[in-house]
Amino acid sequence: MDSSAIADRRQLRRKLGFWRVVAVLLLIALGFALYRFVAGELPDARGPQIARVKVSGLIQDDPELLERLKKIRDNDQVKALIVSISSTGGTTYGGERIFKAIRAVAAKKPVVSDIRTVAASAGYMIAAAGDNIVAGDTSITGSIGVIFQYPQVKDLLDKVGVSLDEIKSAPLKAEPSPFHPASEDAKNMIRNMVMDSYGWFVDLVADRRKLPREQVLKLADGSIFTGRQALQNKLIDTLGGEDEIRAYLETRKVQKDLQIVDWKPEDKSSSFFWPVAASRLLNLLGYDPFLKEEGLQRIMTDKLFLDGLLSVWQGAAEQ
Repeated sequence: MDSSAIADRRQLRRKLGFWRVVAVLLLIALGFALYRFVAGELPDARGPQIARVKVSGLIQDDPELLERLKKIRDNDQVKALIVSISSTGGTTYGGERIFKAIRAVAAKKPVVSDIRTVAASAGYMIAAAGDNIVAGDTSITGSIGVIFQYPQVKDLLDKVGVSLDEIKSAPLKAEPSPFHPASEDAKNMIRNMVMDSYGWFVDLVADRRKLPREQVLKLADGSIFTGRQALQNKLIDTLGGEDEIRAYLETRKVQKDLQIVDWKPEDKSSSFFWPVAASRLLNLLGYDPFLKEEGLQRIMTDKLFLDGLLSVWQGAAEQ
């Protein structure tokens, strides 16, 4: 084979390599578009509807959920909102922000809180934002209160022979500390902060449930209640599920047969779609990816950090 033929063959290979890369990128882009379409990330395109958002797991400051609630508030196709809650609570501040966002929705359209397995502490705070609260007979709710926790590692440090010295501008700076027992002044500072937030929580429940503050204080000793007990104590409005929710919404002039559309958060896998798609495509083409897609997503996903005042029921793990 002469040199010109060899050069032509090499040039052909380069062209084929280029178009293969283009084809791979087009397949990824097509897969991304198809994924978003199938996942239904545009629920507002489905016409008149009842929106539903789910609040589950640990409650914390959640900008994505707040933005979703804002879109629901401003969307004229959404005639009502169902907030489905399965949470033992979380940060008091996280619950406060979600509560206020739900009340902003309620200013424009009916909102029903649907307590599932458990809506305790900050979970109940969020439920109280609804115009109507529905729970199951055996749902768990209540645990109205606030807690502040901090670790103590001084004994451990003493055992391994490590000490910590500090120089600070005032006695209460950086208190309480995990490196030494809290002083009475530090405990009083934290106790006052906890009780101030607790008073805010109690007032919130009294206002939303139209109950005397003294009555709420009797319920706000950290106790949890079944749905039946919560109904007796006027912490919820109705026992039941979707039928009862639709019946209430009908009294608010929302058509009973409207479709309930789940407004879901953006799937974490869609956030990292490009590494996922690339990984799968490489597998299909017979290449071993540098990292498995699950591992790549795990590396790129933020770890959870929880700090500050908590409104959380810690009696058991959520089932």
